[in-house]
Amino acid sequence: MNKQEVELLSKEIEMLMAERARLLRVVGAAAVLVANTDASALPAGAVGAAEMLSETLNALPEETLRDALESVQAEVE
Repeated sequence: MNKQEVELLSKEIEMLMAERARLLRVVGAAAVLVANTDASALPAGAVGAAEMLSETLNALPEETLRDALESVQAEVE
């Protein structure tokens, strides 16, 4: 690899890491929302979306979910 290719890859990695950090914050916030939501208080139209969100969060690897919760400074139990 030449110097220009290395610089381009470095910039791409930095961009991907910044995007990962933003996505972890979104996932962390969603996890906190799900954990603090009373499903019985949701409007009927929102229950399906809440279930899908909950299932998607539960499917994440534990380490990823932990990183996401830490990114929003949530308590991990």
